[in-house]
Amino acid sequence: MVLLILLTIIIVLVFAFITIRNNIVKNENATKRAWSDVTTFERQKVKILDDLTPLIDRYGEFEKTTMTQISALRQNILNLKNDTQDVRQLEQIEQQTQQLLTGIHVQVEAYPELKANEIYQKLMHEITEQNENVGAAISIFNRNVEHFNNGIQIFPNNIVNNMTLNRKALKPFEDRVQSHFDYKPNFQ
Repeated sequence: MVLLILLTIIIVLVFAFITIRNNIVKNENATKRAWSDVTTFERQKVKILDDLTPLIDRYGEFEKTTMTQISALRQNILNLKNDTQDVRQLEQIEQQTQQLLTGIHVQVEAYPELKANEIYQKLMHEITEQNENVGAAISIFNRNVEHFNNGIQIFPNNIVNNMTLNRKALKPFEDRVQSHFDYKPNFQ
């Protein structure tokens, strides 16, 4: 009887160990997929920016500055890796996108025919929509990072992680440009 109880306890512990390990792997894979979605949406911005390029070609000095910004942003987006989660690089891309869009909106005021151009209006709408998609993908990524980090840090998952996978906590994306409010939670 004691042997049966001991055997049952061992089976339950092995099953719990396997379940915990599989959940860590599942959460890690979900985080990787979410990061891949972020990079995919960022790359879709490149296609829109490429469509904006010929339109801006018509406008002298505005062209030079904007084309330089578009080229830098495009290159940074293309350098964003699917397999490596570089949150700092994503933060830089988001900052560059905001600066580019702000500059375009300001400069368009000097070119009324550009502002009235249907193609420009359509492309700016697509860029805005794409930025919303990126924002949603980042939100999903951060939620997956939270689940993954919780999955490797809480007890007994941390023991299973240290014994088998030895995964490290991931850094969530933080938008330093948009964080202009002063509230700071009192985390211990």
